[in-house]
Amino acid sequence: MIPLRDINPTHRVPVVNVAIIVANVAAFLYELSLGPQLEGLFASYAVIPQQVSSAISGPPFHMAPILSLFSSMFLHGGFLHLGGNMLYLWIFGDNVEDKLGHGRFLLFYLLSGLIASAVHIVVDPLSTIPTVGASGAISGVLAAYLLMFPKARVVTVIPIFYFLQVTELPALVVLGMWFVLQFFNGFVSLGYETAGMGGVAWWAHIGGFVAGLVLVIPFRKFR
Repeated sequence: MIPLRDINPTHRVPVVNVAIIVANVAAFLYELSLGPQLEGLFASYAVIPQQVSSAISGPPFHMAPILSLFSSMFLHGGFLHLGGNMLYLWIFGDNVEDKLGHGRFLLFYLLSGLIASAVHIVVDPLSTIPTVGASGAISGVLAAYLLMFPKARVVTVIPIFYFLQVTELPALVVLGMWFVLQFFNGFVSLGYETAGMGGVAWWAHIGGFVAGLVLVIPFRKFR
């Protein structure tokens, strides 16, 4: 299923959500300008679990791998990676920001991303594969949306063999099925991750989603 838009009006301009999207797009354009030097950027600013594990377990303590937990949230591995993440953030982030408020939304987003990376590192602490993307933070946003707007209608494309069916589904169905897919793939990938093989950081998605479910309770702004 591919969500296209939600039918859920907001009451304020989602300035933080838009700013995050702009920052991600700007960072990706910078990546494209680097050419062969892109590998060096990922080596310095992507999350590499083995480096973060070593930095924490020191001594000596190294700050650079810790800072990569933030910087990696604004880097992406390709057009589809960026486009898919920004589509989900554009559709669901504005309503979460509307409910939490601008400042709380930014803090919620960053904390979800940090926890997502932490879970990924715990699952595969010796991996030397750079990990980038806003997926973990956005997973937290999806969880918050699911809790606060479970009945909101989401216009969704459903591929049926060679045909595309466009229909409206409750957010509970769209995001619930999304999480089930992440959870299933996360367990299937365990053997591959421990073998040091690359791929989607499913456990970052799972960790970010669970973080969002928990964090949205104290962050939520009741009216």
